[in-house]
Amino acid sequence: MKSGRAERRRQRVIEIASPIVLLLVWEMVVRLGWLDARFVPPPSAVVLRFFDLVQSGELWKNVSVTLFRVAAGFTLGVIPGIAIGLLMVMFKPLRYVLDPLVAAIFPIPKIALMPLLLLAFGIGELSKIVLVAIATFFPVLISTYAGAANIESIYLDVANNFGAGAGMMFREVIFFGALPQIFAGLRLALGTSFLVIVAVEFVSADTGIGQLIWTSWQILQVDRMFVGIVLIGVLGVASTAVLQEIEHRLMPWRQR
Repeated sequence: MKSGRAERRRQRVIEIASPIVLLLVWEMVVRLGWLDARFVPPPSAVVLRFFDLVQSGELWKNVSVTLFRVAAGFTLGVIPGIAIGLLMVMFKPLRYVLDPLVAAIFPIPKIALMPLLLLAFGIGELSKIVLVAIATFFPVLISTYAGAANIESIYLDVANNFGAGAGMMFREVIFFGALPQIFAGLRLALGTSFLVIVAVEFVSADTGIGQLIWTSWQILQVDRMFVGIVLIGVLGVASTAVLQEIEHRLMPWRQR
């Protein structure tokens, strides 16, 4: 037990120390002139610009808009992705219908769908949210289907022997059996949602972190640009940590 706590403490120390070391190396390399500060500013300059953007209110405005788009699109894509992935395992005709459609649509770069969505939903928030939903739907669907399809048959046989109906089989066996793969898909989808929304904000938004990065590049304010880039990474880490906490609560047996 003590060794387990010591291992967790050691893990936390490494997780905290590794980015700090990276930042110190980055600062030193720029200060020594090995990198041009005009194109790669030191972390200290990025931090100063960060506080300037916080004080002006510009940063929170862009972050809140991006987070809203990601949260809405992620939710809109995840719920049907999980439901349809599970149903594809339980009903073969549905799987036969959807398999070729998923194989055909999934490889299409989702950002290429943006012109169609702009025509369908206009240039407002809905088109961006729907694009994020489409981008998150497929990794969640595929991971859910793979997790449910690979449940060991012994669990299904035991449930059948105890007279489990279709509803109980769906809720208690297939859903919980697929949960590890579902969360793997959720993590992939979460990263994809940030990638897509930043790309969309480059070209068809007036606000958002992507727009902050793009306009900063256009006017050559590289420190502002790095604030946006680092902020996307921080938001990715924070949202992944929240997702991991939910995963631990839903699957406490995996902690043991």
